[in-house]
Amino acid sequence: MEEIEPILIKNAKIYTEENMKDEAYILLENRKITSISQKEPDRLPEGTKIIDGTDLSVIPGFIDGHIHGAHGADTMDATEKALNTMADLLPAEGTTSFLATTITQSPENIENALVNAANFKNKPGQAEILGIHLEGPFIEKSKKGAQPLEYIMEPDIEQFKKWQLLAAGKIKTITMAPEHDTDGSFIRYLYETGVNVSAGHTGTNFEGMKVAVSHGVRQLTHICNAMNGIHHRDIGVVGAGFQLKELKGELIADGIHIQQEMLQIIYNAMGSERLILITDAMRAKGLTPGEYELGGQPVKVSEDRALLESGSLAGSILKMKDGVKQMLQLEGVSLENVIEMASINPAKQIGVFNRKGSIAPGKDADLLVVDDKLNISYTICGGVIGFKNE
Repeated sequence: MEEIEPILIKNAKIYTEENMKDEAYILLENRKITSISQKEPDRLPEGTKIIDGTDLSVIPGFIDGHIHGAHGADTMDATEKALNTMADLLPAEGTTSFLATTITQSPENIENALVNAANFKNKPGQAEILGIHLEGPFIEKSKKGAQPLEYIMEPDIEQFKKWQLLAAGKIKTITMAPEHDTDGSFIRYLYETGVNVSAGHTGTNFEGMKVAVSHGVRQLTHICNAMNGIHHRDIGVVGAGFQLKELKGELIADGIHIQQEMLQIIYNAMGSERLILITDAMRAKGLTPGEYELGGQPVKVSEDRALLESGSLAGSILKMKDGVKQMLQLEGVSLENVIEMASINPAKQIGVFNRKGSIAPGKDADLLVVDDKLNISYTICGGVIGFKNE
């Protein structure tokens, strides 16, 4: 492993796992956070790079647990180049790690994407691929959204076992429609093997969600989208997110998938402790408006959204830093709340909080240096500067 240049950030507000430390110092060595203190370390390693954090804050890097693509690349391209493109460019929006997310497709295409993601090796300064989010193909046809209808399948434990083997155990999250697992055996198997089971593209109701939670569902995929909303006689899947404390909810905070007023209602009901900010971005993120594709389907992209020919939203072109800023506009949302939703919760949800998601000695040096408007000065991925705002 090549040697990593030590970094000292000085005179910054540092939002640690325990509290905020003002005018503090944080030392990064060998990809890890070595120390956090109120005074400069007595001795610095030779060749330490100094970053002046005066009037700046240091927060944990963002973790995007649901992203298909960006900058012309997509997980389903099943190429090293595609994943390199995503990993290279995501630090500019504050993302220091992510789950490469698949889409409902032919078994062969899914398998190619799984093998490619499993074999990918990150380079210094890239956003780290923490694993895979398998979105579909075990979903409800009437709630398919941008998922191709012809490849939707019934839940199949043996099929999943094959895919997890090909993925070298790296499938961390699965999006599925729980109503198609009629006896709960599929969900229970996933839960017992440590997979984060997320209900999405589902037509189930509130009672169905209570059953699903009893089997092991612990998350909702892009809450409000591709699921039953709240009705006064059945509060549906969205209401389940509000009422069932076992559930966390993915949130696309672009003001398009969910209006700002609804974002406020969701935040009031679930709080920062149960929300996970995602982008659900597709390959057109970071590119000019035009014609693109998602899962083999044509997508028309404008300045702010991506649409199928049917008019359905086809993922997003949202950047994590913009979703975070959107949440900060809500009443009652602080920077600490945003850190919980964009960093802490996603790390906990996929079992990597021992090394990701917060700032503490011994954890991976995945950090953002930001101003008071959350504009990014530096993104540090594994102790290496992955983005610098020139």
